[in-house]
Amino acid sequence: MERIYVDHAATSPMHPKVIEKMVAIMNSEFGNPSSIHHFGRSARHIVDEARADLAASIGAHANEIIFTSGGTEADNYAIFGVADTYGHQGKHIITSQIEHHAVLHACKQLEKLGYEVTYLPVDKSGRVCVEDVREALRDDTILVTIMYGNNEVGSIQPIKEIGQLLANHSAIFHTDAVQAYGIEKIDVNVEGIDLMSVSAHKLNGPKGIGFLYANNDIKLSPQIFGGDQERKRRAGTENVASIAGFQEAVHISQKEMNERISSYTQFKSSLIKKLTEEKIHFLQNGSLDYSLPHVLNLSFPGTNVEAMLVNLDLAGIAASSGSACTAGAIDPSHVLVAIHGQGDQRLQNSIRFSFGLFNTIEQIEKVGEETSKIIKRLTK
Repeated sequence: MERIYVDHAATSPMHPKVIEKMVAIMNSEFGNPSSIHHFGRSARHIVDEARADLAASIGAHANEIIFTSGGTEADNYAIFGVADTYGHQGKHIITSQIEHHAVLHACKQLEKLGYEVTYLPVDKSGRVCVEDVREALRDDTILVTIMYGNNEVGSIQPIKEIGQLLANHSAIFHTDAVQAYGIEKIDVNVEGIDLMSVSAHKLNGPKGIGFLYANNDIKLSPQIFGGDQERKRRAGTENVASIAGFQEAVHISQKEMNERISSYTQFKSSLIKKLTEEKIHFLQNGSLDYSLPHVLNLSFPGTNVEAMLVNLDLAGIAASSGSACTAGAIDPSHVLVAIHGQGDQRLQNSIRFSFGLFNTIEQIEKVGEETSKIIKRLTK
């Protein structure tokens, strides 16, 4: 049985060239980048080159890239770093109801520490309204954190418009771009982004490495203490091989971005077409107009998400019900609750298909065929 992986929004397979690059580094470079001898300088050179390339990919300066262990740490560093540094100016934060739990749970923790958080609603397409951001802004607002593209329904937020709005306000603008980076063209200067979180494993890089972009004008209190790495902003010996792998993954994603967007858009259309041809009743969560090209979240009335996922897996298809970080949870998706409201049937019958490396149009057509068979069987 051919197994088809359409859960790339949860994590993506490492690109063969990334693996090759990392193995080469692990075989040849073991020095500590903080050491001043040859071995240390050689490792430092690898880290510095990667930092410069990652910065260039978003229009930033090299010294504005802080390496982290991934998206969760980057989100936490941005939120707690701003709270610790700028809390004396105000204790109000704005976010949305559909953020990743790395943001939502960090905000909940700050509420326990005396901060006030406004959780903005989204419309039926899963997007925040810029006017809602404007109305929520206060003199004591120190941080606005709105994700770039949602990991469950794919909705792309009006980041540039929010950035323009905040240009005349002292609040710092953070975006969790974990799901969008490598798929969408991002320029932090054009879009007015002050802080941005990224993770390598979403774009065919290794797990356990990411970065936080922090504009040079933003000062963040460290959240990990120890050595003076990352210009005293994030202690701990740098993960040289993973950083090199991250760099390679970014090189590939930047070079192939247009091709990937075209392929994923075709995959979406193909899957929708196949389901339509098979006369399957489905509803889309989110919008095709403002959506990440690789994420498609569909509701299948009359089905049950657990039964669907089990049957898909038995058919060799790996999809999901949304965020992998809540796998096994019995609570409905907070993203779908925000879009449709508590008690809506879509909370119980929605499946996320997300595309990526090694997927082919033939595989996606097979996914459509097998999904149709399963739905017909379950709704008989």
